[in-house]
Amino acid sequence: MGLRRGYEDWVNLWLFAMILSLFQIFPDWFLSAQLGILAFPEDGLFKIGTVSGYMGGLWVIPITLIVYIGRRIETRFSTPKAYFAVGLASLLIFGGSEQTSWMISAWHAQNVIMVGGTAIYILIPEIILGLSSFFCFQQIEISPHWLKIPAGFLLMQLYLGSAVFFYFIIEIIAGK
Repeated sequence: MGLRRGYEDWVNLWLFAMILSLFQIFPDWFLSAQLGILAFPEDGLFKIGTVSGYMGGLWVIPITLIVYIGRRIETRFSTPKAYFAVGLASLLIFGGSEQTSWMISAWHAQNVIMVGGTAIYILIPEIILGLSSFFCFQQIEISPHWLKIPAGFLLMQLYLGSAVFFYFIIEIIAGK
């Protein structure tokens, strides 16, 4: 991501993150409506199912940061170091978001094992999301924009499956 084509690199990354963010409504909706482990307080904004409307764009910020960090580390050092940095950045950015989200009443976990404001089960899926987003963006960065749609959909499914799997392992099996 060397900005070799003006702003095209940023547009590619933003569009990728925006499409993924829109799809991320579905895991949030499932976790809140079906499992009852995620809550979105009434905030006066419209809802998509049980999810506050702003969540359709809120994932753009962390995904953009995480992928950008990975691309910079990859350019300066190596791909393995980039994956390590992306995993760490995912833990810090998503973990920090989980820990502080209650302060702005955006969302909060409930009925799960927590440390502070962070649900333990979701940390691994969020690291997986960061790593897989970085990998996916590497593969489609210079591809036609329409490929970002199936890529975002597949990443959403991977995240949803990971969230449910780790909820089951941590909350149901280990939590008993």
